[in-house]
Amino acid sequence: MGKASKRKKAKKNTANPLLENRLLESAVVYSKAGLLSSSFIHIILIAIVGFLVYSNTFSVPFHFDDRNIFKNPIVKNFNNSGSSSADIYSKDVFKSRYAGYLTFALNKKINGLNVSGYHVVNLSIHIANAFLIYFLVILSFRTPYLIKSSLREHSKYIALFSSLFFLSHPVQTQAVTYIAQRLASLATMFYILSIVSYIKSRVSTPYATRYTLYAVSLVSAVLAMKTKETAFTLPVAITLYEFMFLEGKIKRRLLYLIPLLFTMLIIPLTFITINKPVGDLIGDVSEATRVQTSMSRFDYLFTQFRVVVTYLRLLFFPIDQRLVYDYPIYHSLLVPQVYLPFLFLLSIFGLGVFLFRRSKVYDHGLRLISFGIFWFFITLSVESSIIPIVDVIFEHRVYLPSVGVSFAIMSGIFLLSGRLKSRKTQIIAASFFILLQIMFAIAAYARNNVWGSEISLWEDVVRKSPKNVRGHNNLGDVYWGIGLNDKAIEQYEIAIRIDPDYAGAHYNLGYAYRAKGLNDKAIEQYEIAIRIDPDNADAHNNLGSAYRAKGLTDKAIEHYRLALSIKPDYAGVHYNLGIAYEVKGLTDRAIEHYQLAIKLEPDFAEAHNNLGEIYLGKKLIDRARREFEIALQINPDLHQARKRLDYINKIHSL
Repeated sequence: MGKASKRKKAKKNTANPLLENRLLESAVVYSKAGLLSSSFIHIILIAIVGFLVYSNTFSVPFHFDDRNIFKNPIVKNFNNSGSSSADIYSKDVFKSRYAGYLTFALNKKINGLNVSGYHVVNLSIHIANAFLIYFLVILSFRTPYLIKSSLREHSKYIALFSSLFFLSHPVQTQAVTYIAQRLASLATMFYILSIVSYIKSRVSTPYATRYTLYAVSLVSAVLAMKTKETAFTLPVAITLYEFMFLEGKIKRRLLYLIPLLFTMLIIPLTFITINKPVGDLIGDVSEATRVQTSMSRFDYLFTQFRVVVTYLRLLFFPIDQRLVYDYPIYHSLLVPQVYLPFLFLLSIFGLGVFLFRRSKVYDHGLRLISFGIFWFFITLSVESSIIPIVDVIFEHRVYLPSVGVSFAIMSGIFLLSGRLKSRKTQIIAASFFILLQIMFAIAAYARNNVWGSEISLWEDVVRKSPKNVRGHNNLGDVYWGIGLNDKAIEQYEIAIRIDPDYAGAHYNLGYAYRAKGLNDKAIEQYEIAIRIDPDNADAHNNLGSAYRAKGLTDKAIEHYRLALSIKPDYAGVHYNLGIAYEVKGLTDRAIEHYQLAIKLEPDFAEAHNNLGEIYLGKKLIDRARREFEIALQINPDLHQARKRLDYINKIHSL
């Protein structure tokens, strides 16, 4: 009763001139009551904050790579039995990211195309990661080294605010709200789970507990490797943690580390079996957001120095976020835009080394800050080093590195406020933490509103980067998709004015012109697109269709064949080639290509219908009936097939 009355008294006196003392007294009472320092309360708070920050995401539609997930026959069929080599890339990605794609397959099986279920899973993973960060910090203060730190008495609060910093930071929205980027958040979950299990195993006494947790760590490492390639650095992070915070004879420590170090072979061995550049597999944003260009390893590395500084800026000042950033490619270290960021990053890394050395004589808590700095660079090294990825920057790539930044910042602030030992300073620090979380939560919620539709997402890009060619091109695609055709054409034309050599905009403009019946203008744009990008199978296919519409069947066939030489298993081209041969009266060749289209895409209703037409013309009634019936099973609204089937049944009844 006495404690309860004190709590009421503290609430009533919040307007008192002695506010600071009252707040401190209240905090002491809560602490004694075991509420503020309760891990259970902290976990509940983390879950509530996570739900509130992302409460406006459950109806966010599928974007870009989200749709590619469902086009992948492996996810669609929940197995790897697809026979078409047209899906080689999706099979390769599935092979290297099996654990991640398994969750998409399960989502598809349970939720179908109901977007809410996918967002529930993404948010659950994000909140789970926040929990794991909390336990990572708690466990760290139980290690032989940090148990001596002056920060140990604040370990639960450092854990709480580190977790909340990570959870509510707006830069995480791309990894959480963009469904396809579950690969980043899920890999992070396995990554941290592996480290947390390893630490718990190392500080546990009972043999059963120790080895069970070690097994969990090892399995989690494998799952992380089979979710996303950034997990390649996990054994390095664990090894660094072992020698920074734990103790033991060197032989015993190596026995713990060697099995985990062997997991580093998983990703290279997977790449050996995949006939695709490593950079293409690591890069995971669809063609909708790409500019096709080539760069050397050193060009990519030089550009990444500035990119990494941008990641740090976003972590400390998350303003002007966007899906696509404008980044020039740099070709030399000896320009200010490259060597200044390089020196800045080198100084931060040097700070990590300095804090590590000072932790031996000043305060052991400095080592946690040092480890957070090293974590940032280690976890970012796969995507920001010498492996060229077409898109040099994306916000979801800082999701895992931000874990180290979160506990480094919070440990530093607690260490500084503890050294000052002033009640006023401690209250200011606590107020700062709370205000920071509120600001981040509001910013993340607002950013999620931008993800609410494709229009708002790409209009945001164009508004913040008016000279971004991809922004205008993809906004045009969005406008076209909702029937705003003139606005779409306007955006494609803007993209071409910004970059006349952007093949995608020429292709899209050609498509738009052809839909408006402007065949000559469409042909002109397709030819420009092919001149810029001769290996664009879609442009050859559509150019062939434009020529066919003008009655130039031979030229149409020429471009269809060029499209197939680039992409032999392109079902749509085989279908179009079948039509062209049918026009020329070469029905046997037409049948051959319709059958190939159906083999590649069994649900191709129009191909079944056209094949039925040819069989009907050849008096092969049973075959014709079968094709029309299949076409109608796939698409009951295919009226031509319905008419032909009714005709066959009527004739047969006579």
